[in-house]
Amino acid sequence: MANFTEEQLTQLKAALHRRYLDLQKEIHTEMGHSAEAQDFNATDYLNNIPDDIDTALVDRQINEMRELEMSMKYLSELEFGDCIDCGNEIGFERLLAYPSAQRCIECQTQYEKAFPHESNTSL
Repeated sequence: MANFTEEQLTQLKAALHRRYLDLQKEIHTEMGHSAEAQDFNATDYLNNIPDDIDTALVDRQINEMRELEMSMKYLSELEFGDCIDCGNEIGFERLLAYPSAQRCIECQTQYEKAFPHESNTSL
């Protein structure tokens, strides 16, 4: 795991949680439900997609939620903050800005050049 202080880990955990809740609210809003609703069920959504929903947007949001869940798991298992490609530390500022980042800036840049159609985020 990257070498973060306890304070940095607390900030990163809060950023992960905050982004996850923001995505839940965005999905509920997109689906026309109350932004106050707490229980989002991806399976129910996928089985009952309304006609006026931006499915590509919601799909990206759900995928990011999955990445955040994985990041939270890695954080709890002390495997958080290392680039999945090179193994170097991703960097506190990058993770704070984009909590589900899985690559350092250099590897993300290379990934986006190699797989531009798969990349949905920027640096």
